[in-house]
Amino acid sequence: MNRRRHVLTTFAAMAALAVAGAVPARAASDAGIREFLDATLPEGPGGTVVAVRDGRLVHCGGFGLADREAGIPAGCDTAYDVMSMTKQFTAAAVLKLEMEGRLRVTDVVGRYLGPVPADKSGITLHQLLTHTSGLDDIGDDYDPVSRDAMVKGALASRLLFAPGERFHYSNLGYSVLAAIVEEVSGLPFERYLATRLFAPAGMTRTGYVLPRWRPGEVAVEYDEHGARQGRPYEHPWAEDGPYWYLRGNGGLLSTPRDMYRWHRALEGDRVLSPAAKRALFAPHVHVGVRNGAEFYYGYGWGVVPRSEAGPLVEHDGGDDWSFGEFARFTGRRVMVFWITNHAYQDGRWNLEALNWRLTTGVADRTGG
Repeated sequence: MNRRRHVLTTFAAMAALAVAGAVPARAASDAGIREFLDATLPEGPGGTVVAVRDGRLVHCGGFGLADREAGIPAGCDTAYDVMSMTKQFTAAAVLKLEMEGRLRVTDVVGRYLGPVPADKSGITLHQLLTHTSGLDDIGDDYDPVSRDAMVKGALASRLLFAPGERFHYSNLGYSVLAAIVEEVSGLPFERYLATRLFAPAGMTRTGYVLPRWRPGEVAVEYDEHGARQGRPYEHPWAEDGPYWYLRGNGGLLSTPRDMYRWHRALEGDRVLSPAAKRALFAPHVHVGVRNGAEFYYGYGWGVVPRSEAGPLVEHDGGDDWSFGEFARFTGRRVMVFWITNHAYQDGRWNLEALNWRLTTGVADRTGG
């Protein structure tokens, strides 16, 4: 079963490091980043690393191969499955609809999904966005489930707790949000993202199927034994993207260069208003304390409001084969994005376990 991992473990380590002030200011240096990556990354996996300082692209380069069998190197324009980082785009779509006056995050789901069972009648969009709805995950990423069947299954499922009672990371909740985006906008979920978020941000290589991917552009994923697992869309997908246990919460494809463009858009007001961005990055729900670091969940983002390195917002993404991280040290105006198509190799490497060291090491050498 191929499942997305949640944010807490790696985020806790990064938050603790930030609180400890372990990301000192240095002059931005592409050469320094390359030297660090050469010394830190194991030989074997493929992937790409992006570093940004003050909106300027300091580094965007690949390591290893995106497709070993074809000998295609990984690079800045390689497309990867960004996995659970997809949630930030779903959250941004909800806030965009709120900007347009078409919904409010305080609305209950029954307003858009029709009659709902009594135990779910009080679930709000805010609770779906913050993983406090009580919904648990059902099914598998690649089960051939339609939108209506996903919603029906979600409404029929047993809640883990009363809505709003506590935090529980729920991929299903973000699939329900994607269905609400379709209901409110009158557009397919990916089409709404493409026209209302990606186009204004200058992102042309992000989506499920609309970018019309050519095989050589998309990274092949490899399992812990080094066996080829194919490209994301080579697994069971519908004609218009992944089935609905994955849609909205994961599975989106993007290039590192487009993720840089998204970061630039978040620094300005081309896509989201200042009020919408405040909602996106607000510490809505306290998740826990790890090694003295207080961290929270916003809307599709993990949030550290206070640290010696300044505010930090981030979200990772992982499955059984790949892993990636998108971290924005907002007080320092530094962004680090890195992703790999082969995160785990028996007895040789685990890049998920290397996340905090890799992310903060690149941030260190980016300056600020």
